[in-house]
Amino acid sequence: MHHMSALSQLNIIQVKGLSKTVTTVEGDLTILSDISFNVKSGDSVAVVGTSGSGKSTLLSLLAGLDQSTGGSIHLDGAALHELDEEARAALRAEKVGFVFQSFMLVQSLTALENVMLPAELAGSKDAKQQALELLEKVGLSHRVGHYPSQLSGGEQQRVAIARAFIGTPKILFADEPSANLDSKNGKLIESLLFELNKEHGTTLILVTHDEQLAQKCQQILHIEAGQLVTVKENEGVQANVG
Repeated sequence: MHHMSALSQLNIIQVKGLSKTVTTVEGDLTILSDISFNVKSGDSVAVVGTSGSGKSTLLSLLAGLDQSTGGSIHLDGAALHELDEEARAALRAEKVGFVFQSFMLVQSLTALENVMLPAELAGSKDAKQQALELLEKVGLSHRVGHYPSQLSGGEQQRVAIARAFIGTPKILFADEPSANLDSKNGKLIESLLFELNKEHGTTLILVTHDEQLAQKCQQILHIEAGQLVTVKENEGVQANVG
């Protein structure tokens, strides 16, 4: 039996009554409505739902890229909903990593420079060393000097993952990380995410439509039409995906 006090300290993400409404010509459109859940530190969470259900909006809110219209989000103790854009950006730089389906690499930088970028922006002294280690981990030591245009999609996504993990973020957000890849590369990317999650204790939040991937996560949040319809705990799942 968990004790509540100990439990609340373990929750790296706490979401209460979260909603997001946008104003359109037709009037107010509710994208997310009254969503509440907690995520324990080091857990892996899949956010699933049909296209247009609000999954990506939820991810943007949790990552502080977008502001909610109601409710509260606590990210590693910080009240995200009370912060302005500048403070949210600082929090992201300190605690958060991202992997998007479209890689988002800087075309004019080499693989190494792309990975170093967040660490350099954070003023890290050993950005290059960290970047080289991560590129080795994702199997790209031989590609450090290559530009994105010289890399395959799978390689670009591995560079993006190495970049996301530099500075060892506490939370990693991934939006359909394997959507643009063939299944072999997709599987590789997924197992990499779980490996790094396990190794660094990074909390993993994945938006995915891949049922198999969702089942590998410890928690599944199912969103439909802006509502959280089910929260499923995969009790047997450990983050040791082979």
